[in-house]
Amino acid sequence: MDHTFDHVLKDGTTVHVRTIRPDDGERLLGMWARTSAESRRLRFHGPFNLDEHNVRRFIDLDPALQFAVVATRGRGEHERIVAVARYERDPDHPEQAEFAALVQDDLQGKGVGTVLVRQVALAAEAAGITHLSGDILADNVRMLNLVRELGLEYTSGNDMGVVRSDLDTQVTDHFLDVVDAEERRAAQAALGRFFRPEKVAIVGASRDRTSIGGLLLDNVLQGGFEGVVYPVNPNARYVQSVAAYPSLRACPEVPDLVVVAVPGPLVAEVVDEAGELGVSAVCVISAGFAEMGGEGVARQQHLLDTASNHGLRLVGPNCMGLMNGNAAVRLNATFSTTFPSPGRVSMSSQSGALGLAVLEHVHARELGIASFVSVGNKVDISGNDLLLYWEDDPDTEVCVMYLESFGNPRRFSRIARRISRRKPIVVVKSGRTSSGARAASSHTAAIGTGDTAVEALFEQTGVIRTDTLEEMFDVATLLSSQGLPRGRKVGVLTNAGGPAILAADALESNGLEVPRLSDRTVAQLAEFLPAEAGINNPVDMIASASPASYGRALEILGHADEIDMVFVIYIPTAQTTVDSVAQALVEAAAGLPDDVPVVSVVMSTSGIPAPLTRAHIPTFAFPEAAARAMGRVARYATWRRQTLGTPIEPDGIDRAGARAVVDRALASTGREDGAVWLPAGQAASLLGAYGIPLARAEVATTAEAAAGIAAELQGPVAVKVAAPIHKADVGGVRLGLHGAEEVRAAVADMRDQLIGQGLGHHADAFLIQEMVDEGVEMVVGVTHDPSFGPIVVTGAGGTLVELLKDVSVRITPLTDRDVDGMLSSLRMAPLLSGYRGSPPADIDALKDLLHRVNAMVEDIPEVAELDLNPVFVRPEGQGVVAVDVRLKLAPVPA
Repeated sequence: MDHTFDHVLKDGTTVHVRTIRPDDGERLLGMWARTSAESRRLRFHGPFNLDEHNVRRFIDLDPALQFAVVATRGRGEHERIVAVARYERDPDHPEQAEFAALVQDDLQGKGVGTVLVRQVALAAEAAGITHLSGDILADNVRMLNLVRELGLEYTSGNDMGVVRSDLDTQVTDHFLDVVDAEERRAAQAALGRFFRPEKVAIVGASRDRTSIGGLLLDNVLQGGFEGVVYPVNPNARYVQSVAAYPSLRACPEVPDLVVVAVPGPLVAEVVDEAGELGVSAVCVISAGFAEMGGEGVARQQHLLDTASNHGLRLVGPNCMGLMNGNAAVRLNATFSTTFPSPGRVSMSSQSGALGLAVLEHVHARELGIASFVSVGNKVDISGNDLLLYWEDDPDTEVCVMYLESFGNPRRFSRIARRISRRKPIVVVKSGRTSSGARAASSHTAAIGTGDTAVEALFEQTGVIRTDTLEEMFDVATLLSSQGLPRGRKVGVLTNAGGPAILAADALESNGLEVPRLSDRTVAQLAEFLPAEAGINNPVDMIASASPASYGRALEILGHADEIDMVFVIYIPTAQTTVDSVAQALVEAAAGLPDDVPVVSVVMSTSGIPAPLTRAHIPTFAFPEAAARAMGRVARYATWRRQTLGTPIEPDGIDRAGARAVVDRALASTGREDGAVWLPAGQAASLLGAYGIPLARAEVATTAEAAAGIAAELQGPVAVKVAAPIHKADVGGVRLGLHGAEEVRAAVADMRDQLIGQGLGHHADAFLIQEMVDEGVEMVVGVTHDPSFGPIVVTGAGGTLVELLKDVSVRITPLTDRDVDGMLSSLRMAPLLSGYRGSPPADIDALKDLLHRVNAMVEDIPEVAELDLNPVFVRPEGQGVVAVDVRLKLAPVPA
C-alpha cells in the first residue's frame, strides 16, 4: 500500500505524507523542539524527553510489529517533519495494536493528525490487524475529536481521566464518505482563495498596458473587481493610477491571492516571500519552466519545493491566469481582455493560448462564465482539484475541461463518477492516437492501447466527451440552458422538408429516435395546419407556416407523451420575420415541462435571433451540430438515471495461495525488469486460486508423456506449445487429435517447426489439453496502463480478435453495471443471447468470470498482462472455459 502523497488540509494548505525512514532522526528531533511541553504531556501522559539517545526507537522499526507515517513540509535538505503517527502490534495478540500521534502546535486542529492516523489504520488493516487501541488523556480534546473524525467505527470508555479508544480498522462506506466530504471541504478552502479573494497582489504590475504585468492589472481594474488590488513594482510609486508597493511585505495587508508576472528565475523568490507572509494562494503567469526543458525543469522543481515548504497552493506556472464571473466578485486575473458575463459554466484549460480562444468563443455565444482557470504546467492545482471545488460551488452547474493529459486518472475517475451524478462534466481530451499498439505483446494489450483507456474512463464516470472544441460549446450551451431530457425520442418541427430529412438522419445517427406521432397528437396538429402539411414526424408545416403555427405546434409536441425533446427548424421566408417566429417559440417553450428541452436551428445569415438568446434556447446554424449535442446530452441523461453499480465479491477465492504463486514467480525471474511470463502450470495455479475455469490440461516434456496424458483425458485433445507466445503464429497448435500416435506425431512436428524458426528454447514443453470447441468464442484479458492501472477487456475472441476489434474495455474496479455494459455494447452481443436459433450462451457464467478477473487484478497489482483467448461461453447453465492462457507478472513500481 502506498502511503506517499500530498494531502490538502482543512485550511487549504498542504503537507506531504510518507512512511518514516531510518534517516529521520534529526527531522524528528527538530519537530520535537517545535512542540510545546503541553503537547508532549498529552502525547506521553507525563514527562518525557526525546533526544539523540532514544530517537532511534521511533525510527528503527520492526516491520512485523511497528509502522509509522510522518507529515512533512519542504523538500530535500529543507524537509521538516511536522507530525507523526504510529502503531505497535501486540506480539501476544497479533490482531491488536496500540496507536498514537503527535502534531506540532501550529498545525494542530487542521486535520494533519487525522490523515496520519487514517494511514496507520489502513496499514494496520493490510497487516491483518483488526483493532487499534489508544489511551488518550481526558483533557486531550483535539485527540478525542480526531478519533471521532476518522470515520472508523470506534468505542471508548473513561477510566480515571484516561479515555480508552478502540478503533475497528475495517474500511466501510461511511469511512469513504467521511474522507470524500473532507476532501471537498479542503478543496473549497484552497480554491476559494483563488476564486473569491478580497485582496489581490499583482507582482510585476506595469505601467505598460501592453506588457503581461500591465495587462493583468488593467484587466483586474477594468473588470470590476469588488476587492482591493495591490500592484507590486519596486520601480514605481504608482501604477495605472493605483498606489504601488516595492514588495509583498510592503502591502498594507497580507493578500489572499498573489498573481506573479515576473521573469521565471525570480518567481521562486516571490513565492517564498508570499509563503513567509502566510499567503496560501499563488497564481504564476510567468513562463520559463518545464515547458522549455533543460534548466526550466529544475526551476519548476525548485518552485514546487518552495511552495511545499510553506504548504501554499500554486496555479501554473506558464498559465494565463483565472477568472470569477460572479457579479459579487468579477475577478479577471488573466491577460485576456475578453471577460464574459456571469454564467453557470466553469471551465479549465491546460493550454493558455487555447484559453484565449475559448473565452472569445464563450463571449460570442453569450454563454456566460462562473469561473475559468488556465492550469498551465499543473505543478500543483490540477483538474481534479478544480472538480472538487466546482462540485459544491453554487455558481457552477456545468464543468467544462480541455485536457492534454491526466495527472492522476484513477483519482479523476473517483471524483468524476460522484460529481457527474449532480453536475455534467464536458471534456475535450486531445491525443487520441498512440503508437503503443506496436509494442503490445498480447491480443489484449494490442486492443487496449492508445485512447481506449480514456474512453473507458469517461464511459464509466458519465463524463461527456466531445471531439472538438466547437462541439464542447454546443453541449455546454444545451446543458446550461435547459433540463435533461427524460428520454431519447425527438419531435422535429420545420417549415421545410429537406432540412427536416437531414435532421432526422443526424438524430438517429447520434443514438436518438424520431418516433411516429400518436393519433391524438396528429389530430391536434391537423386542427390548425393546412392540408398540404406533413403531419408525421418530422412535422412539416410548409413554407407558409406562421409564428402562431410554430408556437402552437411546439406546445403540442412538447406535451406529447411520445416526445422527450423538440427540434425546431426555421428557414426565413417572405411571409414571416425571424424575430416574430423566435418570439412565438419562446412563449410556447416557457410552458413546457423542464424535462423537455427545445433546440432550434435557424438557417439564416443574420445570426441567432435575440429572443432565443434572451430565453436561453440553444440555437444552431445547421441540423447536424444540434443533433450531435442532443445525442451527447441524452446519453448523459440516460447514464445519470441508472444506478452506479456495486462491486461483486466472488466466492471461493484463495488469496493466500495466489500471493504465494506470485511471490515465487517474481523471486525466480532473471529479467532485468523483474517481469516474467508464467509457464502454463503456474498460470493455471494463479487463475485457479480465483476460481477462473480452465480446460483440463497437463504439461508434457516428451512425446511419450504427451501420449500418456492424452489417454488420461479420454477423448480428442489439443496439443500446444507451453510457452507464452502467440502459438498460432508459429505453428504451435494442433487441434482434434485422437490416439497416442497422432499426439506423438504432433509433438515431434511442432518441435521441429520451432527449432526451424529459431525458437528451440520454446520446444521443451507442450500442453496437452482436452478439446473444447462448443460455445461462443470470446476474449477476456487485462492490460496494465502506466497511468490508468489495470484495464479489463472482453469481446469477440479467437485468432481474428485484433482484426475484428469488437471489444469493450473498462478500468478496474468493475461494478456489476460495468460488466453488464461491457457485454451489451458488443456488436456480437446477439450471439450470446441466442442468434438465429442457436441456444443462449451462459451469460451469467461469463459475468462471473469477469468479476473474478477484476478481483484478481485488484488484489494482485503485479498482473501486468492476461490473455484468455479463446474463452468458450457454453450454452446456458453449462459455464465458461478458457482454453489458452498468457499471463505476465511484473513488480509494482514504487
